[in-house]
This record gives sequence, structure tokens and C-alpha cells, in this order.
Amino acid sequence: MRTSTRIAGVLTGLTLALGGAALVAPAAHADIPACTNMAAQAGAEATDAVTAACRQGVSGDLQGCVSGLTAAGVPGGAANGACRTAALEPR
Repeated sequence: MRTSTRIAGVLTGLTLALGGAALVAPAAHADIPACTNMAAQAGAEATDAVTAACRQGVSGDLQGCVSGLTAAGVPGGAANGACRTAALEPR
């Protein structure tokens, strides 16, 4: 294989990999606003504690998310739903 062909292949692979990462990364963080909105609809104020709990949900720590939202005043069922929304990974 020629060196120029190999370099072109590597650059194409890097471009596709980095482009895919750029498309996926914002989508994961887009679930934090959905989680905080659900918590607000349940009667909680959108505080730093609510946002931090939703971040735990995004990272996959559903129990920590529910505990954090419950401590912030979100009822159990609403906290569970908000955390499940945060944990969804759109594909």
C-alpha cells in the first residue's frame, strides 16, 4: 500500500471518528434540560442541586439522581421519570 493512500485512509478515519463524537456528545447533554424541566413541572425549583442530580442521571447513576431530586423536593415518581429521561441516550 502506498504511503499517500495509507495517510488518506487514516485521515478519513479520524475525520469520521471525531465527527461522530461531536454529534453524539451534545445529544447526551441535551437530556439535562429535559430532566430539570420535568423536575420543575413537578414543583421543584431549578437549582444547582437539581441540575447536579440530573447530571448523575445522564452519567447512568439513576439511584443518585433520584435521591438528589427527592432531596430537592421532587416527588418520588416524578424524580424517577426525570432521571430515566436524563439517562436516555439518543442514537
